[in-house]
Amino acid sequence: MRKIGILGGSFDPVHNGHISLAKHAVIKGGLDEVVMIPARIQPFKQDRIPASGEDRFNMLALAAGEDDYITVSRYELQQEGVSYTYLTMRHMQEFFGVDTRLYFITGTDSFLKLDTWTNAPELLTKYSYIIGTRPGYRQDEYDKALERITTSFGTEVISMEWTEPDISATQIREMIAEGRPVDDLVPPEVNRYIREHGLYRV
Repeated sequence: MRKIGILGGSFDPVHNGHISLAKHAVIKGGLDEVVMIPARIQPFKQDRIPASGEDRFNMLALAAGEDDYITVSRYELQQEGVSYTYLTMRHMQEFFGVDTRLYFITGTDSFLKLDTWTNAPELLTKYSYIIGTRPGYRQDEYDKALERITTSFGTEVISMEWTEPDISATQIREMIAEGRPVDDLVPPEVNRYIREHGLYRV
């Protein structure tokens, strides 16, 4: 059975932390592939200078480059309305087929709320999870959520200790708006794309 990881997010912009998370998930989860899916950005999010869906997809494609284990999907960008996780996972399961096990990749904060998401029982019984955890970060809450979810739903959860520097896309956008370099925070091809297309400038 194939094992495919699903990693969603705004990716506005995609940065080194995102790519590192995907690569570590491949190793830790024994995945055959990670599909990175840029989400639609809702109009009410006025606290940012967003890149278009096409720009965010293009930056992801550049970041993935020739990596055999990372691909990029336009699925959520092509949907109308809110792209709920359970709908995305349903689509991906149908796309890859019944001989594929899907692993949703996320961090501690999202995992703590996972059983409150729309159609949570479906998400927690049909799919597996790889959680990027930071040493000591909300550890008690995480342990309790892990016990609750695995006991209630029998969910397969792989905890992946995450020691990479915490990179914020918000911080990157602010740095670019201020004219500060972000060379160490995003892949070179993404940095070049941002400059060439004048993204995140005030």
